[in-house]
Amino acid sequence: MTGIKVSLRQKNISDGRKSLYLDFYPAIVRNGKATRRQFLNMYILTDKAEVKREIDKRKTEGKDTIQLIKLYKSLKTLTPLDRVGNTDTLKLAEAIRQKRENELNKPEIYNDYEREQLRKKDLGERCFVAYFRAMAERRNNSNYDSWMSALKYLESYTNGSIKFADLSEQFFEGLKDHLLTSKSSRSDKSTLSQNSAAAYFNKIKAGIRQAFKDGIIQTDFNGKISSIKERDTRREYLSIEELNKLVKTPCNNELLKRAALFSALTGLRFSDIQKLTWGEVEKYEGRYILKFTQKKTKGSEVLPISEQAVSFMGEPSDPGIKVFDGLTYSAYQNKHLFQWIGAAGITKDITFHCFRHTYATLQLSKGTDIYTVSKMLGHKNLKTTQVYAKIMDEAKQQAADKIKLDL
Repeated sequence: MTGIKVSLRQKNISDGRKSLYLDFYPAIVRNGKATRRQFLNMYILTDKAEVKREIDKRKTEGKDTIQLIKLYKSLKTLTPLDRVGNTDTLKLAEAIRQKRENELNKPEIYNDYEREQLRKKDLGERCFVAYFRAMAERRNNSNYDSWMSALKYLESYTNGSIKFADLSEQFFEGLKDHLLTSKSSRSDKSTLSQNSAAAYFNKIKAGIRQAFKDGIIQTDFNGKISSIKERDTRREYLSIEELNKLVKTPCNNELLKRAALFSALTGLRFSDIQKLTWGEVEKYEGRYILKFTQKKTKGSEVLPISEQAVSFMGEPSDPGIKVFDGLTYSAYQNKHLFQWIGAAGITKDITFHCFRHTYATLQLSKGTDIYTVSKMLGHKNLKTTQVYAKIMDEAKQQAADKIKLDL
């Protein structure tokens, strides 16, 4: 086969990205079929500045710009790190294009072994950061934010690029140290928590495992590198007596008080309470249910709620109106929460999320089975709920130790 021209091209896809692919002319035969395209599973971000230049050019030529203007408005401005990532990815894609063209036009100069070695070398030149970025961008559920955070720390450790061929056990040990000593994205005054570091490192390890399955690397480093150990975290909760104290204690922010007690009676997260609308509240056979989509997991939920929970929702309104309209999360609002907790004489370190913990713990203490509690909380995995069973075991042990005889 001679005279095959291989061109590197870009195709606009979702979220302001472009997929890179090879264009063959004339067509080549792959898997028994003639084809003009071979997608590289490599992506770059669309440059907003380039789109603006194209818009200006079309305007001077009197051409239509409506679609380009829509695209321009949807794009984010690329950061210097984004531009470095684009440049590295394009360089790697161009190297693959050149090799592919050489192979197609000069196959006779390589034997099978040499051709396989060239293939491995080409794969080794690919950028692991770009590969991991593509994996992260494919996530569309609760894992998306966590994967993107893992990507951010991987980019900061590698300055945005590292070849698969340069990966080693030493690289991953260094990455672990980087995660354990990096500043948290929430505050530049504190380091990333150990459990967050563990979660991000595990996602990067998942990227390596997938690259091994895809045949890009010959070594699955997962068997050679240990994970970051997670620390046991204490999930604070309130007793029923403490909840009743809070009911009777005034709060400077009545909306926050109602939302917190609603969480304790339903197990809903702050994010789901904040976005809950009256259109998601239904009455069925005399009982109230919530039909909503969890913000964190994107899972569709049908949750029955008690009459007492309904009483904290206020007067019904139009379907599009939020039930807790005006509820916000800020340091100022947290101050009201802490003052309310303190005024009730409660010395525990209670955050809003602790009201969700309280719901789960009290349900188990009242005899609700763990499977039902898991479903009520919207957990996809029963293991996530088992931490509350552990809390109950500790509480039982403490109760057992309270009765002591004078021997």
